[in-house]
Amino acid sequence: MTQGKVLFSTQATAHGGRAGYIETPDHHLGVKLSVPQEIGGDGGVGTNPEQLFAAGYAACFQSAIGGIARRDKISFGSSRVTGVVGLVRDDLGFALDVELRIVLPELTREKAQYMIDEAHKRCPYSRALQGNVNVRLTLEDEGLVEEGQEQGQGQEQP
Repeated sequence: MTQGKVLFSTQATAHGGRAGYIETPDHHLGVKLSVPQEIGGDGGVGTNPEQLFAAGYAACFQSAIGGIARRDKISFGSSRVTGVVGLVRDDLGFALDVELRIVLPELTREKAQYMIDEAHKRCPYSRALQGNVNVRLTLEDEGLVEEGQEQGQGQEQP
């Protein structure tokens, strides 16, 4: 695969690992980290790398859906993507368990599934995880319509 020109680059620095904090040089992000009780931590008030990954992947995937909608001129209601990221122990140490729960209202199941499949091909997070992490893409029933009842043009496209 050919690597294209880098369009955007960013950085974040972690201090103190899972029980420390993360910051960006522009100060747009600065968060305290806490180790969840489920993996031996104190379950403090901070976030954790899995929550940050879930948030980033969900946002990126929803943007990819919006790009497919614009490309294919598909309109639908207010969509939602929820990232669920788990930490699992495997033979090499730890791995991620990832699910995206997707709501695409006012589309048929077939059209919504098409949007999800196309977004999965386009989203940089999905592409980076391909072959490394099994990602479950779950289309939620919420707001789906029957064939012939799809929303008209001119509505929100995330």
